[in-house]
Amino acid sequence: MPLGIYISVPFCRTKCSYCNFASDLFSRAVFERYVDRVCADIENAPQVAAEMGGQMERAVDSIYLGGGTPTMLEAVQLERIFATVRSGFDLNPDAEVTVECAPGTLTGAMLESLLRCGVNRVSLGVQSFVDQEAAAVGRLHKRTTVLEDIARLRAAGIANINIDLIAGLPHQTAESWEFSLAETIATGAPHVSVYMLEVDEDSRLGRELLAGGTRYHAHFVPDEEAIADFYLAACERLSTAGISQYEISNFARGGFESRHNLKYWTRSPYFGFGVDAHSMLFSATPDIDGVRFAPADSLEQFMSTAVLQRTEVSRRAALEESFFLGLRLTQGVRMQELTTKFGEAAIGNARAAVAEFVNDGLMQERGDFVCLTTRGRLLSNEVFERFIVADEITR
Repeated sequence: MPLGIYISVPFCRTKCSYCNFASDLFSRAVFERYVDRVCADIENAPQVAAEMGGQMERAVDSIYLGGGTPTMLEAVQLERIFATVRSGFDLNPDAEVTVECAPGTLTGAMLESLLRCGVNRVSLGVQSFVDQEAAAVGRLHKRTTVLEDIARLRAAGIANINIDLIAGLPHQTAESWEFSLAETIATGAPHVSVYMLEVDEDSRLGRELLAGGTRYHAHFVPDEEAIADFYLAACERLSTAGISQYEISNFARGGFESRHNLKYWTRSPYFGFGVDAHSMLFSATPDIDGVRFAPADSLEQFMSTAVLQRTEVSRRAALEESFFLGLRLTQGVRMQELTTKFGEAAIGNARAAVAEFVNDGLMQERGDFVCLTTRGRLLSNEVFERFIVADEITR
């Protein structure tokens, strides 16, 4: 099965207040050392896979550079990363090659570099087409910046574009959210990601909200009910426009679903490089289904140690993952397929949970598939808790 490759680039022009990722502002002096480390790790991938007890394919059908903002790198640094990947792996001719970009970072030199690297898909971190909302969370672009970038990408031959939106930003209203949706649809972008604002201790805005404060415009964040309404409005508007929902947060026109992200939800193998970049490989040991591993989640720790956190995925854990990852997909999971792989005895408890959720209106059965209902997608975390692994082995 072809491998997916994820490369983390944790550098940003500014740290958005809602961001809970392992990214931040760093001196450009750090960039070259970071690229050195990432390239060394890519070259060492076969040895790492063996040490982790995983099976690594050389064939690759997707590459995804995320962040942070990968386009913060110098063009020569970006090209070096891609050259290293191509020398260590066999990239399929039709591979999907995605780079995340913050609007306004696509200089002429960077756009030319992306083309030289074989990039054929770009994900734009728009978040909102309303300038006030974007500025309130630290985004540096304006609506016109996004439209200009999309036009330049298309002129360069990159038409496979994703637009990220966030429901629940400070100052957002039903009317302003409708404006962002309308603008998104008008761009003709074939893929849209819609995320509901995450409130947790890992972001400045989240901490302020939890503390009941007013910094970072926290007192202008819509309430949970309004955010849920925004999400449902997005589902309806995008569907009407022919951009169908295929995963809880992702929508696409036919044939433009993210090949790379589908690997996560279908438990296909992928190899991550860089800060907090996670990997999942099938196990080389018959009685273990797979192995997951990841480096440190801070730049300082990543640069100072090569230690990886490793988790073995038992067959029981693999079954549970098949549910709480597969149920993210609109089509859901196919019960007979899981029964064939894991056996009827192993799937018994899962069937009981499915029956309970169907009764509660959170799941539905469609032939041999079971999937989340609209209400189930809004309460997906509560559903997934029933499938959390209890027997992981970590070392």
